[in-house]
Amino acid sequence: MSAESQPVFEPRGAETWRDPFGMYKALRDRDPVHHVPDNGEGEDYWVLSRFGHVIDAAVDAGTFSSAQGLTFRYGEMEKVGVEAPIVMMDPPEHTSLRKLSVKKFTPQQVVELEPLLREFVVERVERLREQGEGDVVETLLKPLPSLVVAHFLGVPREDRELFDRWSYAIVAANALGDVLTAAEAVGEMMGYFAGLIEKRRTDPGEDIISALVHGRLNTGEEVSPAKILGMGFTMVTGGNDTTTGLLGGALELLTEHPDQRARLRDDPALLKNAVDEFLRLTSPVQGLARTSTRDVEIEGKVIPEGRKVMLLYGSANRDEREFGPHAAEFDVTRKIRRIMSFGYGPHHCIGAAIARLQARVALEELLSRCPDFTVDAAAGRYAPGHFVRRYESLPFTAKGAAA
Repeated sequence: MSAESQPVFEPRGAETWRDPFGMYKALRDRDPVHHVPDNGEGEDYWVLSRFGHVIDAAVDAGTFSSAQGLTFRYGEMEKVGVEAPIVMMDPPEHTSLRKLSVKKFTPQQVVELEPLLREFVVERVERLREQGEGDVVETLLKPLPSLVVAHFLGVPREDRELFDRWSYAIVAANALGDVLTAAEAVGEMMGYFAGLIEKRRTDPGEDIISALVHGRLNTGEEVSPAKILGMGFTMVTGGNDTTTGLLGGALELLTEHPDQRARLRDDPALLKNAVDEFLRLTSPVQGLARTSTRDVEIEGKVIPEGRKVMLLYGSANRDEREFGPHAAEFDVTRKIRRIMSFGYGPHHCIGAAIARLQARVALEELLSRCPDFTVDAAAGRYAPGHFVRRYESLPFTAKGAAA
């Protein structure tokens, strides 16, 4: 790309996820309100890449609506053919359902989850340490978030193996943009949760399903079974591969920057702050779309009403205008005021504290039990899909393991 040429946004997926950051910088610097032309099917869309523009759009749900889906494809909801899940709702409907769900993500409940997480992580790290090497995604980074999602949905321990199998199939299909390619897993999981919903009516627990079954919306209505199933489905599709992406990217950064790894090893208290730096640079969800509800002018360009608008979180999180001239560098002591990794505004991820906890616990145990580990990023394999950047396989070597 010459200095004079106009940058082009090209959706990434699989191996092309390896380095989208040059494209992002070109868009931020030379065409921050970028128009992707019609593909012949009436599907042109716009791309915002600067932090200020992305966060403003994320906060303004009245202008940038989620109700028509979160990809750059049109007619998304009609193709799915089901009631919209919470991530595809706008306030006030979204707000009412969110209030019921967030009650199960209190700080106290997050703290109480730590022993369960740590026990699981220790067992998996020890497995890697004893083997000396292995696929860290398969052994730790994929099953860890599945455990957490199952916990919050109230899946009993004896059903976890089934739940994991369904989750992995659905997450893989969702990455390809057509979750119905995992129709058998979807059907089995939905049937399972329909049964769990009925069970929770008479035998409530401390899980989200119970909270929704016995909750009431702002209108005073019960939460419909379709909305409860939608919440379960959203947690499976949104809570698994994102945490896997965060941790895989974090291990890559620690392998590439031994000086920063040494700082964390020497001062573990830095890890809490470092997790946000990992979130900033990895940005597991690289972007999601909204739909403009009116003509809106940004940087002298008018985005017409009814057009899809991609919010590039991965680009915003590296914007020098927000994070300074060294925004692309990894610094575990960086003071971060705000990031787009969990979205912002009405759709800020309700599981953000849980994701941070998983990252902290996993990295604490890896750094203490095999402090000189390495991952082979060049041999790693990226998952397909245009929105979540994550490794689906990442070779790990447990160097520095205790005898």
